[in-house]
Amino acid sequence: MTTQQRIQQIVSEHPVVLFMKGNAQFPMCGFSGRAVQILKACEVNDLFTVDVLQDDEIRQGVKDFANWPTIPQLYIKGEFIGGSDIMMEMYQSGELKQIIAELA
Repeated sequence: MTTQQRIQQIVSEHPVVLFMKGNAQFPMCGFSGRAVQILKACEVNDLFTVDVLQDDEIRQGVKDFANWPTIPQLYIKGEFIGGSDIMMEMYQSGELKQIIAELA
């Protein structure tokens, strides 16, 4: 299985996926930590995280997969949403919470 296929499988199998540095309990960078806090504020119950620091292929592959140069990256229902800045904008506008509410 290629790295791109692995990433596709992950985002297809889990409703909310965050590719990040570290994990939800112990983020390893400020942007990943902010992303986790935003998702907690949106009451995401089934967050699946992927620690890109544990797998160099995934770390680079996810950037290519979304054509997005930075980590963290959020996917909801298989669709790329964005990084922490976009997540913050969507949270502040209420859009992110609405998208997550539709998962229930």
